[in-house]
Amino acid sequence: MDLFHIFLNIVSVIISIISFIFILPVLSLLRILKFCTRSVYQENLTGKVVLITGASSGIGEHLAYEYAKHGASLALVARRGELLEVVARKAKELGAAEAIVIKADVSKRQDCERFVNETINRFGKLDCLINNAGIIIPGLFEDQRCITDYASIMDVNFWGSVNATQFALPHLRKRKGRIVVIGSTGGWFNVPTMSVYNASKVAQQSFFETLRVELAPDIGITMVTLGTVTTPLANDDFLNEANIQWVPIYPVGDCAKAIVNSMRRGDEYLTEPPWMRSVFLWVMFFPEIWHAARRLLLVNRQKASSLKWKSCNNGSL
Repeated sequence: MDLFHIFLNIVSVIISIISFIFILPVLSLLRILKFCTRSVYQENLTGKVVLITGASSGIGEHLAYEYAKHGASLALVARRGELLEVVARKAKELGAAEAIVIKADVSKRQDCERFVNETINRFGKLDCLINNAGIIIPGLFEDQRCITDYASIMDVNFWGSVNATQFALPHLRKRKGRIVVIGSTGGWFNVPTMSVYNASKVAQQSFFETLRVELAPDIGITMVTLGTVTTPLANDDFLNEANIQWVPIYPVGDCAKAIVNSMRRGDEYLTEPPWMRSVFLWVMFFPEIWHAARRLLLVNRQKASSLKWKSCNNGSL
């Protein structure tokens, strides 16, 4: 190692510590003021067009209800058309200006193009795209026997949001709209028994963090990081197989309300439930403890259990 890099290794640490001490209080105050200002002057959603993928149940369903309460027009996308019809009817009852149902599979690029086009043909505009659709397969990677299952996770969680975003971008730019990405704690710290799911969420997060810079200031991006939420995906069977039944589950209605309010404020990031932020600090400052805790609480327990997800099962809803 040459002297210049030795110098940088020492000086960069010192400068970072000093900067952290002086900048953090000021930055925290600015964030508080920004939050208060945006909370007062939230975006009016009346007449806005919102496209939600994975809207037939869970978070997507309840997001539809929250946007409906604000008078938005909704384009609801999922594979299960009959459930979408139920969600659309309830959304209209709650105040949605209009709600259309589009049966589609986000893992298919042509379907992504089609549901964006159908939204534009119906409403003539698009103000917000919510990339919500996702699937998961729990279990230790070495115990999985059907590796092709994992392709579906990337196709839905990553490529589904990428393709939908690509087709929506021209329309969002015209409206100076916003993209809401429903991510996961798996995108920030890796939870054992969910290896490929974690990878899909890391890829999704990295992609949209890049777009945040490329698309600013015309299009805003809200990255949502969620813990375990009461959805059909997080049922008892899944919690038991993933050995995370001890993790507190956050009510899906509260989660959806927080996401809509965050979008209306124009937030760049949202973590729900809020207490999950403290875990980030443990991961950052005490990685050894975090790694030991994960292995003790999750991996060892998983190895002691009998897996039911070894056969081909795409785990989708």
